[in-house]
Amino acid sequence: MDVAPRLGWWQQTWRMAAAAAAGVPAWLSTGVLLAREQAAGPGSWFFVGDPLVALGCLTALWWRRRFPLAVALTVAIASTVSALATGAALMALGSISARRRPVEIGVVVPAYVAASQLAVGFYPVQSPPGSWWLRLAFPALTAGIAVAVGMAVGARRVEVRSLRDRAESAEREQAARAAQARALERNRIAREMHDVLAHRISLVAMQAGVLDHRGDLGAEESRVLVRGIAEGSHQALEELRDVLGVLRADQGRPEAPQPSLDAIPGLVADARTSGLHVTLSTTVTGTPSDAVGRTSYRVVQEGLTNAAKHAPGAHVHITLEGAAGGGLDVSVRNSAATARSAHPPASGFGLLGLTERVDLAGGELNHHPTADNGYLLTAQLPWPNPTHEKRT
Repeated sequence: MDVAPRLGWWQQTWRMAAAAAAGVPAWLSTGVLLAREQAAGPGSWFFVGDPLVALGCLTALWWRRRFPLAVALTVAIASTVSALATGAALMALGSISARRRPVEIGVVVPAYVAASQLAVGFYPVQSPPGSWWLRLAFPALTAGIAVAVGMAVGARRVEVRSLRDRAESAEREQAARAAQARALERNRIAREMHDVLAHRISLVAMQAGVLDHRGDLGAEESRVLVRGIAEGSHQALEELRDVLGVLRADQGRPEAPQPSLDAIPGLVADARTSGLHVTLSTTVTGTPSDAVGRTSYRVVQEGLTNAAKHAPGAHVHITLEGAAGGGLDVSVRNSAATARSAHPPASGFGLLGLTERVDLAGGELNHHPTADNGYLLTAQLPWPNPTHEKRT
Protein backbone atom coordinates (compact mmCIF):
# COMPACT_ATOMS: atom_id res chain seq x y z
CA MET A 1 0.00 0.00 0.00
CA ASP A 2 2.92 2.42 0.62
CA VAL A 3 4.93 1.56 -2.52
CA ALA A 4 2.86 3.57 -5.04
CA PRO A 5 3.24 6.96 -3.24
CA ARG A 6 7.03 6.55 -2.97
CA LEU A 7 7.25 5.64 -6.65
CA GLY A 8 5.18 8.71 -7.55
CA TRP A 9 7.41 10.94 -5.43
CA TRP A 10 10.61 9.70 -7.03
CA GLN A 11 9.13 9.90 -10.49
CA GLN A 12 8.06 13.50 -9.92
CA THR A 13 11.45 14.38 -8.43
CA TRP A 14 13.24 12.90 -11.42
CA ARG A 15 11.11 14.95 -13.80
CA MET A 16 11.68 18.14 -11.82
CA ALA A 17 15.43 17.52 -11.90
CA ALA A 18 15.30 16.94 -15.67
CA ALA A 19 13.36 20.19 -16.17
CA ALA A 20 15.88 22.12 -14.04
CA ALA A 21 18.81 20.56 -15.93
CA ALA A 22 17.22 21.50 -19.28
CA GLY A 23 17.17 25.16 -18.24
CA VAL A 24 20.80 25.27 -17.09
CA PRO A 25 22.34 25.53 -20.62
CA ALA A 26 20.08 28.49 -21.51
CA TRP A 27 20.90 30.20 -18.21
CA LEU A 28 24.66 29.68 -18.56
CA SER A 29 24.75 30.81 -22.20
CA THR A 30 22.81 33.94 -21.28
CA GLY A 31 25.24 34.64 -18.45
CA VAL A 32 28.26 34.25 -20.76
CA LEU A 33 26.78 36.65 -23.32
CA LEU A 34 25.92 39.20 -20.65
CA ALA A 35 29.45 39.00 -19.21
CA ARG A 36 30.94 39.70 -22.62
CA GLU A 37 28.66 42.56 -23.60
CA GLN A 38 27.98 44.25 -20.23
CA ALA A 39 30.80 45.95 -18.40
CA ALA A 40 29.06 45.44 -15.06
CA GLY A 41 28.42 41.74 -15.72
CA PRO A 42 25.14 39.84 -15.55
CA GLY A 43 23.87 41.67 -12.51
CA SER A 44 22.20 40.59 -9.28
CA TRP A 45 18.91 39.62 -10.93
CA PHE A 46 20.64 37.00 -12.99
CA PHE A 47 22.16 35.34 -9.93
CA VAL A 48 19.25 35.79 -7.50
CA GLY A 49 15.98 36.68 -9.19
CA ASP A 50 16.32 34.36 -12.19
CA PRO A 51 16.90 31.17 -10.08
CA LEU A 52 14.10 32.15 -7.68
CA VAL A 53 11.61 32.52 -10.53
CA ALA A 54 12.80 29.17 -11.96
CA LEU A 55 12.30 27.57 -8.54
CA GLY A 56 8.78 28.97 -8.40
CA CYS A 57 8.05 27.55 -11.87
CA LEU A 58 9.36 24.12 -10.84
CA THR A 59 7.19 24.24 -7.73
CA ALA A 60 4.14 25.13 -9.81
CA LEU A 61 4.75 22.05 -11.97
CA TRP A 62 3.66 19.83 -9.05
CA TRP A 63 0.07 20.98 -9.72
CA ARG A 64 0.23 20.68 -13.50
CA ARG A 65 -2.09 17.65 -13.56
CA ARG A 66 -4.72 19.31 -11.39
CA PHE A 67 -4.60 22.69 -13.18
CA PRO A 68 -2.87 21.90 -16.48
CA LEU A 69 -3.76 24.98 -18.55
CA ALA A 70 -3.26 27.51 -15.73
CA VAL A 71 0.12 26.06 -14.73
CA ALA A 72 1.35 25.85 -18.32
CA LEU A 73 0.42 29.48 -19.07
CA THR A 74 1.91 30.71 -15.78
CA VAL A 75 5.23 28.94 -16.33
CA ALA A 76 5.39 30.05 -19.99
CA ILE A 77 4.84 33.70 -19.04
CA ALA A 78 7.21 33.51 -16.07
CA SER A 79 9.97 32.20 -18.34
CA THR A 80 10.09 35.72 -19.82
CA VAL A 81 12.13 36.96 -16.84
CA SER A 82 14.03 33.71 -16.15
CA ALA A 83 16.33 31.90 -18.52
CA LEU A 84 16.67 29.07 -16.01
CA ALA A 85 12.89 28.51 -16.20
CA THR A 86 13.13 27.49 -19.87
CA GLY A 87 13.25 23.79 -18.95
CA ALA A 88 10.20 24.15 -16.67
CA ALA A 89 8.32 25.90 -19.52
CA LEU A 90 9.16 23.11 -21.97
CA MET A 91 8.08 20.48 -19.45
CA ALA A 92 4.78 22.28 -18.85
CA LEU A 93 4.24 22.46 -22.60
CA GLY A 94 4.98 18.76 -23.02
CA SER A 95 2.71 17.91 -20.09
CA ILE A 96 -0.27 19.78 -21.51
CA SER A 97 0.43 18.31 -24.98
CA ALA A 98 0.10 14.83 -23.45
CA ARG A 99 -3.58 15.64 -22.91
CA ARG A 100 -3.89 15.85 -26.73
CA ARG A 101 -6.25 18.81 -26.73
CA PRO A 102 -5.53 21.12 -29.69
CA VAL A 103 -7.17 24.19 -28.12
CA GLU A 104 -4.95 24.06 -25.04
CA ILE A 105 -1.84 23.45 -27.12
CA GLY A 106 -2.81 26.32 -29.42
CA VAL A 107 -3.00 28.68 -26.42
CA VAL A 108 0.22 27.68 -24.65
CA VAL A 109 2.56 27.45 -27.67
CA PRO A 110 2.08 31.10 -28.80
CA ALA A 111 2.43 32.22 -25.17
CA TYR A 112 5.76 30.37 -24.90
CA VAL A 113 7.09 31.76 -28.20
CA ALA A 114 6.00 35.31 -27.29
CA ALA A 115 7.62 34.97 -23.86
CA SER A 116 10.89 33.97 -25.51
CA GLN A 117 10.82 37.15 -27.59
CA LEU A 118 10.20 39.30 -24.54
CA ALA A 119 13.04 37.58 -22.72
CA VAL A 120 15.43 38.87 -25.35
CA GLY A 121 14.37 42.42 -24.42
CA PHE A 122 14.66 41.68 -20.69
CA TYR A 123 18.28 40.53 -21.10
CA PRO A 124 19.78 43.05 -23.57
CA VAL A 125 22.02 40.79 -25.62
CA GLN A 126 23.13 42.12 -29.01
CA SER A 127 22.12 40.00 -31.99
CA PRO A 128 23.45 40.11 -35.56
CA PRO A 129 21.35 42.23 -37.98
CA GLY A 130 18.53 40.26 -39.63
CA SER A 131 18.60 37.46 -37.06
CA TRP A 132 15.00 38.02 -35.91
CA TRP A 133 13.85 34.95 -37.77
CA LEU A 134 16.41 32.89 -35.86
CA ARG A 135 15.12 34.26 -32.55
CA LEU A 136 11.61 33.25 -33.64
CA ALA A 137 12.47 29.89 -35.21
CA PHE A 138 14.49 28.48 -32.32
CA PRO A 139 11.71 28.83 -29.67
CA ALA A 140 9.15 27.55 -32.19
CA LEU A 141 11.39 24.54 -32.88
CA THR A 142 11.88 23.72 -29.21
CA ALA A 143 8.13 24.16 -28.62
CA GLY A 144 7.40 21.81 -31.53
CA ILE A 145 9.74 19.18 -30.08
CA ALA A 146 8.07 19.49 -26.66
CA VAL A 147 4.62 19.20 -28.24
CA ALA A 148 5.67 16.13 -30.28
CA VAL A 149 7.13 14.41 -27.22
CA GLY A 150 4.05 15.24 -25.17
CA MET A 151 1.70 13.95 -27.88
CA ALA A 152 3.71 10.72 -28.09
CA VAL A 153 3.57 10.27 -24.32
CA GLY A 154 -0.18 10.92 -24.34
CA ALA A 155 -0.72 8.41 -27.15
CA ARG A 156 1.32 5.85 -25.22
CA ARG A 157 -0.76 6.45 -22.10
CA VAL A 158 -3.97 5.93 -24.07
CA GLU A 159 -2.58 2.73 -25.57
CA VAL A 160 -1.47 1.39 -22.19
CA ARG A 161 -4.84 2.28 -20.67
CA SER A 162 -6.62 0.53 -23.56
CA LEU A 163 -4.45 -2.57 -23.16
CA ARG A 164 -5.10 -2.57 -19.42
CA ASP A 165 -8.84 -2.26 -19.99
CA ARG A 166 -8.71 -5.09 -22.51
CA ALA A 167 -6.76 -7.27 -20.10
CA GLU A 168 -9.21 -6.57 -17.30
CA SER A 169 -12.14 -7.24 -19.64
CA ALA A 170 -10.51 -10.51 -20.76
CA GLU A 171 -10.00 -11.52 -17.14
CA ARG A 172 -13.65 -10.76 -16.35
CA GLU A 173 -14.80 -12.74 -19.39
CA GLN A 174 -12.52 -15.63 -18.44
CA ALA A 175 -13.86 -15.58 -14.88
CA ALA A 176 -17.42 -15.53 -16.23
CA ARG A 177 -16.70 -18.45 -18.56
CA ALA A 178 -15.07 -20.37 -15.72
CA ALA A 179 -18.08 -19.71 -13.47
CA GLN A 180 -20.42 -20.83 -16.24
CA ALA A 181 -18.35 -23.96 -16.84
CA ARG A 182 -18.44 -24.75 -13.12
CA ALA A 183 -22.22 -24.26 -13.05
CA LEU A 184 -22.67 -26.53 -16.08
CA GLU A 185 -20.40 -29.12 -14.53
CA ARG A 186 -22.33 -28.98 -11.26
CA ASN A 187 -25.58 -29.44 -13.17
CA ARG A 188 -24.11 -32.38 -15.07
CA ILE A 189 -22.88 -33.99 -11.85
CA ALA A 190 -26.26 -33.45 -10.19
CA ARG A 191 -28.02 -35.00 -13.17
CA GLU A 192 -25.69 -38.02 -13.16
CA MET A 193 -26.10 -38.42 -9.41
CA HIS A 194 -29.86 -38.35 -9.77
CA ASP A 195 -29.83 -40.87 -12.61
CA VAL A 196 -27.61 -43.42 -10.91
CA LEU A 197 -28.98 -43.09 -7.37
CA ALA A 198 -32.66 -42.29 -7.68
CA HIS A 199 -33.47 -45.61 -9.31
CA ARG A 200 -31.60 -47.73 -6.78
CA ILE A 201 -32.79 -45.79 -3.75
CA SER A 202 -36.39 -45.93 -4.96
CA LEU A 203 -36.24 -49.73 -5.22
CA VAL A 204 -34.63 -49.97 -1.79
CA ALA A 205 -37.32 -47.71 -0.33
CA MET A 206 -40.06 -49.79 -1.95
CA GLN A 207 -38.67 -53.03 -0.50
CA ALA A 208 -38.31 -51.45 2.92
CA GLY A 209 -41.92 -50.24 2.67
CA VAL A 210 -43.08 -53.79 1.94
CA LEU A 211 -41.28 -55.04 5.04
CA ASP A 212 -42.89 -52.31 7.10
CA HIS A 213 -46.48 -52.80 5.90
CA ARG A 214 -46.64 -56.55 5.34
CA GLY A 215 -46.88 -58.46 8.59
CA ASP A 216 -47.82 -61.75 6.93
CA LEU A 217 -44.49 -62.36 5.22
CA GLY A 218 -42.68 -65.60 5.92
CA ALA A 219 -39.08 -65.87 7.02
CA GLU A 220 -37.87 -66.72 3.52
CA GLU A 221 -39.75 -63.80 1.90
CA SER A 222 -38.37 -61.43 4.52
CA ARG A 223 -34.83 -62.69 3.86
CA VAL A 224 -35.30 -62.14 0.12
CA LEU A 225 -36.43 -58.55 0.70
CA VAL A 226 -33.61 -57.85 3.16
CA ARG A 227 -31.11 -59.34 0.72
CA GLY A 228 -32.57 -57.15 -2.05
CA ILE A 229 -32.20 -54.07 0.16
CA ALA A 230 -28.58 -54.94 0.89
CA GLU A 231 -27.77 -55.62 -2.76
CA GLY A 232 -29.55 -52.46 -3.89
CA SER A 233 -27.68 -50.34 -1.37
CA HIS A 234 -24.38 -51.90 -2.42
CA GLN A 235 -25.13 -51.27 -6.10
CA ALA A 236 -26.07 -47.66 -5.30
CA LEU A 237 -22.71 -47.15 -3.61
CA GLU A 238 -20.90 -48.78 -6.54
CA GLU A 239 -22.66 -46.54 -9.04
CA LEU A 240 -21.92 -43.49 -6.90
CA ARG A 241 -18.27 -44.52 -6.88
CA ASP A 242 -18.38 -44.79 -10.67
CA VAL A 243 -19.74 -41.23 -10.97
CA LEU A 244 -17.00 -39.92 -8.69
CA GLY A 245 -14.51 -41.85 -10.82
CA VAL A 246 -15.69 -39.88 -13.85
CA LEU A 247 -14.93 -36.66 -11.97
CA ARG A 248 -11.39 -37.90 -11.36
CA ALA A 249 -10.84 -38.89 -14.97
CA ASP A 250 -8.72 -35.78 -15.57
CA GLN A 251 -6.30 -37.06 -12.91
CA GLY A 252 -5.39 -40.14 -14.96
CA ARG A 253 -8.09 -42.45 -13.60
CA PRO A 254 -10.07 -44.51 -16.13
CA GLU A 255 -13.55 -43.25 -16.92
CA ALA A 256 -16.41 -45.52 -15.90
CA PRO A 257 -18.31 -47.16 -18.78
CA GLN A 258 -21.60 -45.46 -19.63
CA PRO A 259 -24.87 -47.42 -19.92
CA SER A 260 -26.19 -48.29 -23.37
CA LEU A 261 -29.23 -49.87 -25.01
CA ASP A 262 -27.84 -53.36 -24.35
CA ALA A 263 -27.95 -52.69 -20.58
CA ILE A 264 -31.74 -52.20 -20.50
CA PRO A 265 -32.54 -55.95 -20.03
CA GLY A 266 -30.26 -55.99 -16.99
CA LEU A 267 -32.00 -52.90 -15.65
CA VAL A 268 -35.37 -54.63 -16.07
CA ALA A 269 -34.05 -57.75 -14.35
CA ASP A 270 -32.90 -55.72 -11.36
CA ALA A 271 -36.32 -54.08 -11.15
CA ARG A 272 -38.03 -57.48 -11.18
CA THR A 273 -35.73 -58.72 -8.44
CA SER A 274 -36.73 -55.72 -6.36
CA GLY A 275 -40.42 -56.61 -6.66
CA LEU A 276 -41.65 -54.59 -9.64
CA HIS A 277 -43.86 -56.30 -12.21
CA VAL A 278 -42.06 -55.38 -15.44
CA THR A 279 -42.39 -56.66 -19.00
CA LEU A 280 -40.08 -55.69 -21.86
CA SER A 281 -40.93 -55.76 -25.56
CA THR A 282 -38.23 -54.83 -28.07
CA THR A 283 -38.19 -54.79 -31.85
CA VAL A 284 -34.97 -52.80 -32.22
CA THR A 285 -32.80 -53.89 -35.15
CA GLY A 286 -29.20 -52.72 -35.14
CA THR A 287 -27.15 -50.79 -32.64
CA PRO A 288 -27.74 -47.05 -32.24
CA SER A 289 -25.06 -44.51 -31.37
CA ASP A 290 -23.73 -44.31 -27.84
CA ALA A 291 -25.61 -41.06 -27.16
CA VAL A 292 -28.96 -42.49 -28.31
CA GLY A 293 -28.42 -45.76 -26.45
CA ARG A 294 -27.44 -43.96 -23.25
CA THR A 295 -30.42 -41.62 -23.49
CA SER A 296 -32.86 -44.50 -24.05
CA TYR A 297 -31.39 -46.26 -20.99
CA ARG A 298 -31.97 -43.14 -18.89
CA VAL A 299 -35.57 -42.89 -20.12
CA VAL A 300 -36.30 -46.46 -19.04
CA GLN A 301 -34.48 -45.93 -15.75
CA GLU A 302 -36.48 -42.78 -14.97
CA GLY A 303 -39.74 -44.55 -15.87
CA LEU A 304 -38.98 -47.45 -13.53
CA THR A 305 -37.91 -45.06 -10.78
CA ASN A 306 -41.15 -43.07 -10.99
CA ALA A 307 -43.23 -46.25 -11.08
CA ALA A 308 -41.50 -47.56 -7.95
CA LYS A 309 -42.04 -44.20 -6.19
CA HIS A 310 -45.58 -43.34 -7.15
CA ALA A 311 -47.25 -46.59 -8.28
CA PRO A 312 -46.22 -49.46 -5.98
CA GLY A 313 -47.60 -52.79 -7.10
CA ALA A 314 -48.41 -51.50 -10.59
CA HIS A 315 -47.53 -53.36 -13.75
CA VAL A 316 -44.90 -51.64 -15.90
CA HIS A 317 -44.64 -52.29 -19.62
CA ILE A 318 -41.57 -51.14 -21.56
CA THR A 319 -41.54 -50.98 -25.35
CA LEU A 320 -38.49 -50.36 -27.56
CA GLU A 321 -38.99 -49.93 -31.31
CA GLY A 322 -36.72 -48.60 -34.01
CA ALA A 323 -34.17 -49.15 -36.73
CA ALA A 324 -31.33 -47.27 -38.38
CA GLY A 325 -32.49 -44.59 -40.78
CA GLY A 326 -35.67 -43.97 -38.84
CA GLY A 327 -35.79 -43.42 -35.13
CA LEU A 328 -35.87 -45.09 -31.73
CA ASP A 329 -39.13 -44.97 -29.78
CA VAL A 330 -39.02 -45.70 -26.06
CA SER A 331 -42.22 -46.15 -24.06
CA VAL A 332 -42.64 -46.82 -20.33
CA ARG A 333 -46.24 -47.29 -19.24
CA ASN A 334 -47.41 -48.27 -15.78
CA SER A 335 -50.90 -49.06 -14.58
CA ALA A 336 -52.55 -47.67 -11.47
CA ALA A 337 -51.02 -48.44 -8.10
CA THR A 338 -52.36 -51.54 -6.41
CA ALA A 339 -50.61 -51.13 -3.06
CA ARG A 340 -50.06 -48.35 -0.59
CA SER A 341 -46.72 -47.45 0.87
CA ALA A 342 -44.91 -44.38 2.11
CA HIS A 343 -43.53 -42.57 -0.91
CA PRO A 344 -39.85 -41.66 -0.76
CA PRO A 345 -39.07 -37.95 -1.08
CA ALA A 346 -38.98 -36.78 -4.69
CA SER A 347 -36.23 -34.53 -6.02
CA GLY A 348 -38.49 -32.89 -8.58
CA PHE A 349 -35.69 -32.76 -11.16
CA GLY A 350 -35.88 -36.24 -12.68
CA LEU A 351 -38.15 -35.49 -15.63
CA LEU A 352 -36.60 -32.04 -16.02
CA GLY A 353 -33.10 -33.47 -16.35
CA LEU A 354 -34.40 -36.23 -18.62
CA THR A 355 -36.00 -33.62 -20.88
CA GLU A 356 -32.63 -31.88 -21.18
CA ARG A 357 -30.97 -35.18 -22.07
CA VAL A 358 -33.50 -35.97 -24.78
CA ASP A 359 -33.27 -32.45 -26.18
CA LEU A 360 -29.50 -32.70 -26.39
CA ALA A 361 -29.90 -35.96 -28.31
CA GLY A 362 -32.25 -34.19 -30.75
CA GLY A 363 -35.35 -36.09 -29.62
CA GLU A 364 -38.66 -35.33 -27.96
CA LEU A 365 -39.96 -36.42 -24.55
CA ASN A 366 -43.63 -36.68 -23.55
CA HIS A 367 -45.22 -37.78 -20.28
CA HIS A 368 -48.79 -37.65 -19.02
CA PRO A 369 -51.33 -39.63 -16.95
CA THR A 370 -53.46 -42.23 -18.72
CA ALA A 371 -57.19 -42.86 -18.58
CA ASP A 372 -56.79 -45.87 -16.23
CA ASN A 373 -54.97 -43.72 -13.60
CA GLY A 374 -51.62 -44.92 -14.84
CA TYR A 375 -48.78 -42.98 -16.37
CA LEU A 376 -47.09 -42.98 -19.78
CA LEU A 377 -43.53 -41.83 -20.53
CA THR A 378 -42.42 -41.79 -24.18
CA ALA A 379 -39.34 -40.59 -26.00
CA GLN A 380 -38.70 -40.31 -29.73
CA LEU A 381 -34.97 -40.30 -30.48
CA PRO A 382 -33.34 -39.78 -33.88
CA TRP A 383 -31.41 -42.69 -35.37
CA PRO A 384 -29.75 -41.58 -38.60
CA ASN A 385 -28.46 -44.04 -41.14
CA PRO A 386 -24.76 -44.79 -40.48
CA THR A 387 -23.88 -44.14 -44.12
CA HIS A 388 -25.51 -40.71 -43.86
CA GLU A 389 -23.49 -39.91 -40.74
CA LYS A 390 -20.26 -40.73 -42.58
CA ARG A 391 -21.29 -38.55 -45.51
CA THR A 392 -22.02 -35.56 -43.29
